[in-house]
Amino acid sequence: MMDSQPGVADPVSDSERAQRAIQGLAGMGAAVINLSLIIAHWGQWNAVLSVVGVAAALIPLNTLFLEWLARKTSRAGVEAMRMAINMVCICLLGIQTRWSVLVWVFVPYNMLWYFGLDRWVRPRMALYLVVINAVALSTGAEPATAAAFSLIGIFGYLGTEKRGELLVQKHGLLEQAHQELQQLHQRALEQERLSSLGLMAASVAHEINNPMSYVTSNVDSLLQDLKDEPNLSAPLKEYVDDVLPATLDGIKRVNSIVSDLRRFSRGDYEGYVSYDFTAEVRTALRIARIQLGHVRVEEVLEDVGPVVGRPRQIVQVLVNLLVNAGQATPSGGVVRLVTRREGAQVRVEVRDTGSGMSEETKRHLFEPFFTTKPAGLGTGLGLSVSYGIIRAHGGRIEVESELGKGTCFTIDLPKVPTLPPETSSSGNLRAAGR
Repeated sequence: MMDSQPGVADPVSDSERAQRAIQGLAGMGAAVINLSLIIAHWGQWNAVLSVVGVAAALIPLNTLFLEWLARKTSRAGVEAMRMAINMVCICLLGIQTRWSVLVWVFVPYNMLWYFGLDRWVRPRMALYLVVINAVALSTGAEPATAAAFSLIGIFGYLGTEKRGELLVQKHGLLEQAHQELQQLHQRALEQERLSSLGLMAASVAHEINNPMSYVTSNVDSLLQDLKDEPNLSAPLKEYVDDVLPATLDGIKRVNSIVSDLRRFSRGDYEGYVSYDFTAEVRTALRIARIQLGHVRVEEVLEDVGPVVGRPRQIVQVLVNLLVNAGQATPSGGVVRLVTRREGAQVRVEVRDTGSGMSEETKRHLFEPFFTTKPAGLGTGLGLSVSYGIIRAHGGRIEVESELGKGTCFTIDLPKVPTLPPETSSSGNLRAAGR
C-alpha cells in the first residue's frame, strides 16, 4: 500500500519522470510491509485474506491504473482519489488486524510519497490523518500508537518537502548555470565569426583600395588633360563638363566607403581620443547606406564639435541602429537621423516609420542573442553590444516603440566622460511605449 507523487521544479515533465523513477522502490516497500503483515498474522485467516486482497488491489491500482489516469486527467485529482482509496484500505486492515503496529507503518509511509504539486496537498493530508485516527480510536486503537505514527508521518513529510524544495532550487541553479554556459559558448562562437568577418572585410577593402587608387589617378589625369585641350569636339566637351566630374565624384565616394570600411573593421585596441562626432556620424551613414536604399533618409546633423570616446565603437552603434531601422521599415518609409548638442551632452535619435515593437519585445531588446529577425539575418548581439558600448562611454540608450507606429532609439552621450571608461558604471536603460 502506498501513495506517490514527487515534488520537482517543472510540474509537467520533470514530475512525471520522477514519478516513474520511484514506482519500483515504492512498490517494493509496500510489498515488504504487506508480507510482514501476513507473516505476523499467519493463522488469523481473516486478517491474512484481508491483507492479500488489499495488496492485490492496491499495488496495480497505484502503479498502473492511477498513473494512467493521471496522464489522461489532472495529477491533483488522481492524488485525491489515491488518498481516499488508501485511507479506506488502511482503516479496513486496521480493523481486521486490531490495529497492528505494522498497519500503522502504512500511515507515515503513504505520507512520505505526498510531495505534491498543488495547494491542496496539505489539506488532503490533514483529512487523511483525521479520518484514520478517528476510525482507529473509535475501534480500539491505542491513542499513543496513533499519535506516534501520526507525528512520524507529519514531520517526515515536512522534512521530505523541505528536501524537495532544496533539490528544486539546486536544479534551477544548475539549469541557469547550464544556460549561461551555453550562451557564453555561443557568444564566443559569434564573436569569433564576427572577428573573422571583420578581418575579411579589412582585407577586401585593402584589395579594393589599391586598384581604386589607379582609377582615381587616371580619371583625374584624363580630366585635366582634356581641360588643357583648346579645341574639343562637342561630345568631349560634354565629358569634361559633366561626365568625368560626375565619374570622379562617384569614385571619390567609393574611396570614402572603402576607407570607412577599412577603419571600421580594424580589430586593434582603440583608446579614448577626441574626435569629430559629426564626421563619424556621416561615416556610419555611408557604411549603412546599402541597407537604406529602399527608404528615404532624412538627416538633421548639428555640428556638435569634438567628443571624447572611441569613435569606431560609436560608428558601430550607429551602423547597427541604422541597419535595424532600414530592415524594419518597408519601401517608401522614412529613417530619420538627428544629432544635436544638449549642454554637456550629445543626443542622437534614429527614428523609423517601420513595424514597431511589442511591449514583450522591448523588455528583452537588449538581452544577448535575443532577436526577432528570421534565421540568418541576425545574431541577437547587435543591440546588446551597442548598449554595453554606450554604457561604457557613460551614456544611456532609450527606445520608444509601438506596433505599427515605428521606433525611435535615443542615445545620450557625454562630450567628455566624467569617470574613467573602464570603471564607469553610469548610464541606464529604459524602454517605454509612446
